[in-house]
Amino acid sequence: MKRIFLSLIALALVSSANAQVNFGGQQIEVSDIHCSQKFADIDYVGDGEVYHTLDIYLPEKKAEKYPVMIHIYGSAWFNNNGKASADIGTICKAYLEAGYAVVCPNHRASTDAHWPAQSHDIKAVIRFIRGNAATYGFDTDFIGTSGFSSGAHLASFMAATSGTRVTSVGKQSIDVEGSLGAYTAFRSDVQVCVSWSGPIDLEHMDCGPGMKMPVSPEEVILGCPLNDENRDRYASLSPLWYLDKDDPAIIIFHGTADNVVPYCQGEIWAEAVKAASIRTEFVTQPEGGHGYNMYSPANLAKATAFINEALAKTRK
Repeated sequence: MKRIFLSLIALALVSSANAQVNFGGQQIEVSDIHCSQKFADIDYVGDGEVYHTLDIYLPEKKAEKYPVMIHIYGSAWFNNNGKASADIGTICKAYLEAGYAVVCPNHRASTDAHWPAQSHDIKAVIRFIRGNAATYGFDTDFIGTSGFSSGAHLASFMAATSGTRVTSVGKQSIDVEGSLGAYTAFRSDVQVCVSWSGPIDLEHMDCGPGMKMPVSPEEVILGCPLNDENRDRYASLSPLWYLDKDDPAIIIFHGTADNVVPYCQGEIWAEAVKAASIRTEFVTQPEGGHGYNMYSPANLAKATAFINEALAKTRK
């Protein structure tokens, strides 16, 4: 009965989100993206499920090999088919113009499967990219993750668990890698991360003003409420608990007027990344909301410059 109740709450939130737009930010589907080639609806797991498909965009400027940026849509983990509107005309466009292949994946919603299923999905995407480098011209030495809102959480989680397969957070054991798809022999590490307005410390989403819900998205994805008994499970959802000095560089964007994911989540993430001695930059956007007023030319240029610097380090 509780499972059904949570599912109904989640569906209601999704409907509200789609109607009001602001729950997932300005993620509007774009049909005229400039790229040399687009490959749509590729099944990266091989199970025929829509939530295990991805789209690939190759830059207009041809190259022998393309470094890759994976960009993940935001939905509070409620949407299993949002790849076509994953900031295509803003963030993804900037990455393409900078010469990066862009991969936009779907992943399982929190009502399809509980955590860490979503981590397993994105890890499978990374392995798929490495396993299909020759087909699409990918440079497998450089794969970065990027995302907005819950997508930023997943992008950050990939960076913080780069090189990690199974670990423990307190008393909670977690398999972050999974074994989805045909490319399990390939690595799932990444070389850079761009976090746009992401929830990071899922134990403390009340650190500042944000969206209040009868059942929180983190409660739905974990399938349990936040209490002393489940605290380690919430910690296992939080990227900051996995950081170490060998993780890739991370740039963080967050708006001070974000009314969905409070600005303090960006501050917490920036402080944790810096404390782990990882190269980072924290870009505060005054009066920036949850997707609104965030994707200025200046911010997009900062993101691509940060990625370019990480790329240059891999090519020395």
